[in-house]
Amino acid sequence: MIRSSCASFVTAIIILAAFCLVQPAGAQGVTEHGAAAPHHESDASVPTRNTSKPAPHAFWDRTNLALFSGIAVTRGMDYASTRNFQARGRQEILLPDEVVNNSAGFASLEAAATMTSIGISYLLHRTGHHTLERWMSIGHIGVTAFGDIRNYSLESRHRAQ
Repeated sequence: MIRSSCASFVTAIIILAAFCLVQPAGAQGVTEHGAAAPHHESDASVPTRNTSKPAPHAFWDRTNLALFSGIAVTRGMDYASTRNFQARGRQEILLPDEVVNNSAGFASLEAAATMTSIGISYLLHRTGHHTLERWMSIGHIGVTAFGDIRNYSLESRHRAQ
């Protein structure tokens, strides 16, 4: 069970890395001011569209800071909710016991997940995928919050003494 989930995780990372390495198409860029675009007689009947895009945002803007803070909070809640359901007799099925039962190791894993999400967002930002950059963080918050709520919703299983 754990091996198949690890294989799925590795596959997802490879797919995300492939999306992150894609460069924006240079032919779709806006021509520089002062550069004369070729003019054809048949173009006169075609209405022109405003192709100017808003200036790209700074990576550490207010929105990204809020999103990254949300990721950090939900990852902290994931740590707390996992500890809570373990105290209630439940078993973690996604991670090995060696990681989850080690407080420093598990906290480091949660911090690494937060930093990985920020790193992927940075790669998306640098490659011009600004909308995907925001949705990456929103998706991470949503999935982690769902897991937190699920962990707190599980029934307690007390071990026989």
